[in-house]
Amino acid sequence: MQVTDYFNFVAALALVLALILGLAWAVKRFGLGGAMTRSLPAGGGRRLAVVEVLTLDARRKMVLVKQDDRQHLLLLGANSDLVIESGAARETQGTSA
Repeated sequence: MQVTDYFNFVAALALVLALILGLAWAVKRFGLGGAMTRSLPAGGGRRLAVVEVLTLDARRKMVLVKQDDRQHLLLLGANSDLVIESGAARETQGTSA
């Protein structure tokens, strides 16, 4: 191989990478990515969050999910999912009963 072959290879690689980066920029800039790239409405925040995940074994996990001001405890398994507790109001720390 000659030096010009190596130069052609590097130039072609740089051109392909520039095209990929340009396309990614255009998708982000013009919002062409669909639902995954859309931002939240103005003034709105996320309503759903994963608070904690506890791995029980190789196939099962306990997941504490927060929705607005409610928390839900889920058991996620390989073949089935189970709601352990739903709609529990979130307790504030520092309060005693």
